[in-house]
Amino acid sequence: MSDLILHHYDFSNFAERARLMLGFKGLAWRGVEQPPILPKPDLAPLTGGYRRIPVLQDGADLWCDTRLIARELERRVPAPTLFPETTRGTAEALAWWAEHQLMRPVALFVSGINADHMPKGLHEDRARLHGLPPPSIEAVRRAATRNLHLVRPQLAWIAAMLQDGRPYLLGDVPCIADFAVYHVVWFFRGRHIDCRAELAPYPALLAWRDRMAAIGHGRRTDIAPAVALGEARAAEPAPPRHSQPQDGDPLPGTRARVRPGDNARDWVEGEVSFVDAHEIALVREDPAVGRVAVHFPRLGYDWRGVAGAGR
Repeated sequence: MSDLILHHYDFSNFAERARLMLGFKGLAWRGVEQPPILPKPDLAPLTGGYRRIPVLQDGADLWCDTRLIARELERRVPAPTLFPETTRGTAEALAWWAEHQLMRPVALFVSGINADHMPKGLHEDRARLHGLPPPSIEAVRRAATRNLHLVRPQLAWIAAMLQDGRPYLLGDVPCIADFAVYHVVWFFRGRHIDCRAELAPYPALLAWRDRMAAIGHGRRTDIAPAVALGEARAAEPAPPRHSQPQDGDPLPGTRARVRPGDNARDWVEGEVSFVDAHEIALVREDPAVGRVAVHFPRLGYDWRGVAGAGR
């Protein structure tokens, strides 16, 4: 059985991206179903308050954010690659666009269309995540109409990339851009009201979507949250790789705090065990799991040194 555990929930499109990347790498993995809203009592001891999904676990190490999960999977299983060298720069830029410009209007459109059918408390929870007041159902519905006008031109861009007959966005093989764009397109299936009619004018996009879906999720086994907590408690964080800090970075052995950069209020604090241009890892302790290392991407995240803390 694989050591990898994915903390996720089934209707999370970011989790769908992680599930599909695990399938692309041909991996077996175990899944822990986490709640979509707070509280998350079986996740907080592992991550120190980081609440977003998905989170990848191996023993006492946790990787947060699909961007960093992709890098960790690539490090472990280099082939097939998510980052072909000939298109890597373009692919990573497209992935960033999909995550930060395409995703939000699509999420507001789909969740607004399905406003009456979303899990209880979800709209309020997501508003708190971004530091906003709880919205009314009417406001959520209005947001759907307003954001559809932002969604449609971007769908046309995706379709235009595929009009020359290429099977994937940047050529003959899928890359990180395909997984990032697909996890947004996947969201159009909705929950109760199907939003996929927005894709109907684009047969090449639909064919690409079906090719991506056919990659599958690999070999999944569902486990109880207590199993994941027990494995973290029984393990120690893996020895860190050699750090390559940049100017001004917190150094290994000092304390720092990390949080997502998009208005999230939940800092995770710990001792820096590894830092380079792409990743920062904090070792922290929790009574439920002991010592764990929580790994964050640098891009899209804020960090702060903790004053007066060090070795």
